[in-house]
Amino acid sequence: MWDYSDKVKEHFFSPRNAKAVAAANATGDVGSLSCGDALRLTLKINDDSEIIEDAGFQTFGCGSAIASSSALTEMIKGKTIEQAMAVSNQDIADYLDGLPPEKMHCSVMGMEALHAAIASYRGEQLEDDHEEGELICKCFAIDDELIKRVVSQNKLNTLEQVVQYTKAGGACSTCHEKIEWVLEDILAAEGREPGESSGKCVAVENTKKRTTVQRIKVIEQVLDDVRPGIRADGGDIQLSDVEDDMVFVSMTGACSGCGMAGATLAMVEQHLSEALDEEITVYPVGHQNHLVGGVA
Repeated sequence: MWDYSDKVKEHFFSPRNAKAVAAANATGDVGSLSCGDALRLTLKINDDSEIIEDAGFQTFGCGSAIASSSALTEMIKGKTIEQAMAVSNQDIADYLDGLPPEKMHCSVMGMEALHAAIASYRGEQLEDDHEEGELICKCFAIDDELIKRVVSQNKLNTLEQVVQYTKAGGACSTCHEKIEWVLEDILAAEGREPGESSGKCVAVENTKKRTTVQRIKVIEQVLDDVRPGIRADGGDIQLSDVEDDMVFVSMTGACSGCGMAGATLAMVEQHLSEALDEEITVYPVGHQNHLVGGVA
């Protein structure tokens, strides 16, 4: 189970600015529901001073995604556009007193949403068809330009770190060779040496410890353990599918549309990760209207 700082927990359980900003004149959308993480950042920017007067977020994701989005909005309110653009994903992580390495991609998502929002305010069009960069990871729609930027800004030097910071290659291993090529190019250009991987970055490698049937039995047992508490609140949770390190569940009853459903999923995710001794991501299917901040 990951070790979250008190500040991460604070921003997860009591997120700031979880809203759609009224009269927003800048909007940044990153991620997608199908990938398990999605963030919409809305800003109200003063046209004369270019100061960000208000910021709000609507997100779908784990506790770290919620906390990172909350922290970002607090960090940029009152700043000018140029000051806000200087905020890095590491600044977001530092603001939260650190994030687990496996969750650093949440801070990167916040940084990307900010850049997208500023681009929309300036009337710039950020291409999402990868004309400016080669699509590397099809699972999470990550191109080589994002990988290069994150590797350079955060001084990454292993495949494992790239997976943790961008999610590229986190669902399967088919793009790992391409990621390593991009990594080698940027390290060579910056005169840095590649580091040694711990060998834990490929979630699918851990699945070889158990057969699919054995993993499903463990998952079902965890759901059986948490189900009484969920049912006590009028809801229920059922296993829908398992694909590598991704567990898809159906939230029904009172859990459908509940503002605390995200917290429930984060709790289930932690229990499953601990029981299977691997990083697990839980995705809800069938009911997707419980996103933090009101995205439906």
